[in-house]
Order: sequence, then C-alpha cells, then structure tokens
Amino acid sequence: MTDGRDATPRPQLECPFEKIHPSQLNRDDTFFMSLAYNQAIEAWRQDEVPIGAVIVHKGEIIAAAHNAVETLRDPTAHAEMLAITQAASHLGDWRLNECTLYVTKEPCPMCSGATIMSRLGRVVYAWGDPKMGCLGGAYPVHSLPRLNHRVEVVSGVLEEQCRAILQAYFAQKRAE
Repeated sequence: MTDGRDATPRPQLECPFEKIHPSQLNRDDTFFMSLAYNQAIEAWRQDEVPIGAVIVHKGEIIAAAHNAVETLRDPTAHAEMLAITQAASHLGDWRLNECTLYVTKEPCPMCSGATIMSRLGRVVYAWGDPKMGCLGGAYPVHSLPRLNHRVEVVSGVLEEQCRAILQAYFAQKRAE
C-alpha cells in the first residue's frame, strides 16, 4: 500500500522468502510483526528496500505499507511514514496515541521523529540499526528529556526473519 500518489510501475522481482500466515487466534506482537514482514516481501517484489510496517488501533489493522522510495521517487516514502499517513487518514486525527506501529527494522531519524510527532503510543520493531536507528540503536531520540510525548518502544520481535530478508536483499544488490 502507498498513500495514493502516482507511482512509476516497477518490475516485479522474485523474492526467495515466503510470506508468513499467522493464526488469527493469537493477535499479539508476533502476529502483527508477521504482517509487517509480509509487507517487506511486497517491497522486495517491487525492488524496494524490504521494510514493512503496520499500524494497529484497538486490535485492528488500520494501516499497512512498505518502502516506496524508488517507486514514488520520494525520500520520505519509508514504510513508517506511509503507514502513519494512512493511520491518521483512517482515524481522521493526527494523534495516534492509542496506536501501535510494527516495523521490520528500527526507524531512522526521520521516522523516529514522526513516531513522536504523531503521538504513537507504542513502536515495536524487529531489529535495531546501530548506524541509523533512532529509537535506541544509534541514538534514543524518544528519550530526549524535554519531549512532551513518550512513545513506548519494544524491539526483537521476529528479529531473525526481518534481519535475514534485509541482509539477503542487500547481498543480492551487491552481487548485481
């Protein structure tokens, strides 16, 4: 999913990873991260960096997106940013206090800032990024002392699978 802007068609690529089909009976962090992971697979298929995100409000998915930077030719078209825009549109409010963002990799500085500015209640990410992650990896932006909003951060959910897809994608790109 994207935010509806015109997109240039991208070639469909074969992704060697299979989608996860979680049981609807246990809608926990692993369940929702599995759906974010499935979004990452869709990103790979569009030759985008395979990062996926979903936003949940009161147990229901209200947004789902994957990176679309190349497709939209927009440096802000990260999975998190697109999902936040969708969620705000769905709720008719920019305040996402009662929402949880699930994302397959720790958000970058831009996306970390957006989680705070949108007042997300929680962010759950699969694996950290020591170079660019700003919810604890390179810098814990959510812990700045003067912030007027605190987002709860959880990491490590489906870490191995989400790391593997990104590493495989970049290994393939380097080989090309």
